[in-house]
Amino acid sequence: MPQGVASSTMRLSASLHFIPLESVSGRFLVYAPLRQSAFVANRAAVQSLERLCEGRPSPDLDPGGPFAALLRRLEILDAGDEPSPASRACGEPRPVSLTLLLTTACNLRCSYCYASAGEAPPEFMGRETALRAIDYIFSNAAIRRVSEVEVMFHGGGEPTLNWPVLQGAVDYARARAAASGVRLFTSTATNGVLSDGQLDWLCRNLDHATVSFDGLPACHDANRRDVRGRGTSQRVMHSLRRLDRAGLSYGVRLTVTPAQVRRLPDSVEWILATFHPAGILVEPVYRMGRWSGRPSPESLEFLEAFRQAKDRARPYGRPVGFSGARVGLLTNHFCGVSRDSFAVAPSGSVTACYEVFSETRPWASTFFYARPDAGSGYEFNLPVLNHLRNLSVESKPHCRQCFARWTCAGDCAYQSLCLQSDGESLPGNRCHIIRELTKDMILERIEASGGPAWHGDRPKPADGRPHEALCA
Repeated sequence: MPQGVASSTMRLSASLHFIPLESVSGRFLVYAPLRQSAFVANRAAVQSLERLCEGRPSPDLDPGGPFAALLRRLEILDAGDEPSPASRACGEPRPVSLTLLLTTACNLRCSYCYASAGEAPPEFMGRETALRAIDYIFSNAAIRRVSEVEVMFHGGGEPTLNWPVLQGAVDYARARAAASGVRLFTSTATNGVLSDGQLDWLCRNLDHATVSFDGLPACHDANRRDVRGRGTSQRVMHSLRRLDRAGLSYGVRLTVTPAQVRRLPDSVEWILATFHPAGILVEPVYRMGRWSGRPSPESLEFLEAFRQAKDRARPYGRPVGFSGARVGLLTNHFCGVSRDSFAVAPSGSVTACYEVFSETRPWASTFFYARPDAGSGYEFNLPVLNHLRNLSVESKPHCRQCFARWTCAGDCAYQSLCLQSDGESLPGNRCHIIRELTKDMILERIEASGGPAWHGDRPKPADGRPHEALCA
């Protein structure tokens, strides 16, 4: 919708979306994403606003009346130009956030693994590769005069299977942080099949972990088995109990297949009643890796189960989320892929996406953009990097009229490429899920505000931190 359209006495100062509410006939959700404002209106009110959007007079909208006063309070009328959340990096990057993709080896053979981990000869990162990358981000921190650096562990396998390098990297980064006077944030993704010694060390040395766990033991064991075909739920549950006792912050990543989708509400409630994660990220299984050619849950079935799961979670006061539904965050970047995410593969080369963890992966030429130089830094392929920087929401035609454009920010670049190459059209089921859950979140905010409208605080800009913690 056009911004700043004048009427005789009023000026529209927000881009608006009018979203029909299927549950209430004749009602619409009026949403101004860049103003973080929304309210529910009838058809007559929407028609008045539509005339303003089209640059036509709206005689039935009284400039001194209560409706106009509400619109001004929501910064929809007479509030000046809207702020833009769009940003784009340029030049040579100076990352202070690092993801080390330690290995492609894995002790599990999950049925839906995006990496098909364990099927190819494993790669392991060497200690020198890890320390070089850590030195590099600390040197950037000094140049940029920032107060915090991040070292995260992920990859196309289980990071803890390269245990000596993981330990050495954390110890080295802690020493560098102490010498530099900056704060260090450390985290890992893990499948949770760990020894007690590993768990003790992680709890003493890391700030956060993301644990893949699919809920009820029967649901988890149906898809997350070890190399001998045995279910792993009991071992993961043991790990979660140890994390709870130690007080380490952790989140749960829960993947839903068509066979388990109806049990999602039970799984979420059981996890929250039994363990103490900071939150649960729920994602339907995607047609990638070992799940290629197999179905994802139908979007309507997933939405029904997800909504029930959120209702069940409310008494526990911990969030249940979906990666593409993020009301409260305004950005043109879904993740770090278009913001110079710095993930070092076992080879030492740099990728923008942890899912593209090897130069033999599909789309590697799109996502690998740097390699070690002859000194202590990295040589950047700026044409590749600039292409990645352009993968923000503005480059995606199917997003232009979507009301979730500035919160979803175009969704996952890698998944979009994989779906297109698989012959699926965009937008697809995931876009439908994102729009519906975003609408739910807006309505929840209106209700929480006590009505009749929601006008949120200015959201903090996206900080460029990759979404590994969410997408693990």
